[in-house]
Parts: sequence; structure tokens; C-alpha cells
Amino acid sequence: MAASAVLSGFVAGLFGIGGGLITVPVLFYIFSSAGLDQTFIMHLAVGTSFAIIIPTSIISTMTHIKFKGVDFGIVKTFGIFAIIGVILGTIFAASLKTASLILFFSIITMFIAIYFLIVIEKINFAPRKINLIYRTIFGFLSGFLSAPMGIAGGIINTPILKIFGYPINVAIGTSAAIGFLISLIGAIGFATSGSYLNINAPLSLGFVNIPAFLIFVPITTFMAKIGAKTVHKVNKKLIGKLFGIFLLFVSCRLFYEYFSF
Repeated sequence: MAASAVLSGFVAGLFGIGGGLITVPVLFYIFSSAGLDQTFIMHLAVGTSFAIIIPTSIISTMTHIKFKGVDFGIVKTFGIFAIIGVILGTIFAASLKTASLILFFSIITMFIAIYFLIVIEKINFAPRKINLIYRTIFGFLSGFLSAPMGIAGGIINTPILKIFGYPINVAIGTSAAIGFLISLIGAIGFATSGSYLNINAPLSLGFVNIPAFLIFVPITTFMAKIGAKTVHKVNKKLIGKLFGIFLLFVSCRLFYEYFSF
């Protein structure tokens, strides 16, 4: 947990994501090896990931604010629709069986991996206005798709903001701020739904595992700050490709796990 928390936190700050794409698979295998009931271990991994992302996203956002990398006008409108998406997405995720949740995670991760591998960085033009229709659609989708995956939506929102002409540092910082709202509502939703379903997971509040949260948070928050500072100093092109390869491996590995359930 400690080793993976270092990578998860750094990547969270670097790409403006919550780190759930790393945290969820790691927690899934840890919970599985610990002998927990297979019927809810993926839900437990997702819910715990959301809880871990909350302080990580706060640190990441505060660091990006110092570099003037957060557009609060976008955060306000995107955030409202993202919250609605998270609520409905959490209900959807709670109704899924472990196998279905694993399959969902692996498929979406595959698409994200392909994006990182084929995306070509373009020179940003002046940001174009994102009208209310686009904010409603993209905000809702980022929240709804994030809920079953235990991610903060940055992996969706960052590319969207780049498409509309926002500089990469602003796109990342703004995504981190929106990620705080998604992770907060997601954590509450999974803690509540797990308690309602009475899963009786050891040392857990619903679908949120307390020991994992306490181990990850101090490390991820520290590393998120380093990652957020780094993005303003380095070329992210190579890092993005390596991240894409990593996600491709994670997607294939979890797809393989799907057949064992």
C-alpha cells in the first residue's frame, strides 16, 4: 500500500487526476489476497479510493491555485452536473456484481490508455467558451463514469478542457478542483451504500476501508504536491506515453481477472 501510494499521489498531482486508476487495482489485489469476501472487494476498492482522493485532490488543487492554474468559473458549473452524475453513478455501481464492476473498470481504462498513447499535443489557442449544454453533458458524464471506477474524473475533464483551448496547466488544475467534488460525493455514496447493504467488511465504513485510507492519505497528499509542482517544470509527453502503457497493462490484467469471477 505504501509503495503504490507514492506512485498514486505523484501521478494525481502530475496529471490532475485522483490517482484512482492506480489505487483501485492495487486495493483490489490487496483485499483479494487478504481473503475478503469476493462479492464486494471491487466495491470496497472503489469506495476506499474515493476517500483517499479527497485530501489528495485538496493538496493538488491548492498547489495549482498558487500557479494560477484553476478556472473556478468552470469548476462551479461542471461541478454541479458532475455531482449529479456521481450520485446516479454510485447507485449504478452499487447494483453491479463484482465481475461486472471489474469489466466496466477494465474497458474504460483501456479507452483511457489508448488516449494517452495516441494523443498529440497541440499548441493551445485562446480558450473557447464552453456553453451550458456542453457543461451539462460533460460534467454529468465525468461524474457518472467516475463513480464505478473510483476516480476523480480528471482523466476525462483534462482532455475536454484541452479540446476547448485551455492551457494544459489550467486544464489539469481545474480538473483537480472538480475532482475534489467528485471524490467527496463518491466517498459518501459508497460509505452509505455499503452500510445500507450491510456488507460487514472488517474495519470498514460501508465500502470504505479505514486502514487502507490511513496508510494511503499521508503519502498521497505529500506526493500529490510534488506532482503538481512538477507538471509546471517538465515535458509531460513522454510521461503521458508511459502512463498509457501502464494503464494498458492494468486494463488487460483486470480483464483477465474478470473471467475468474
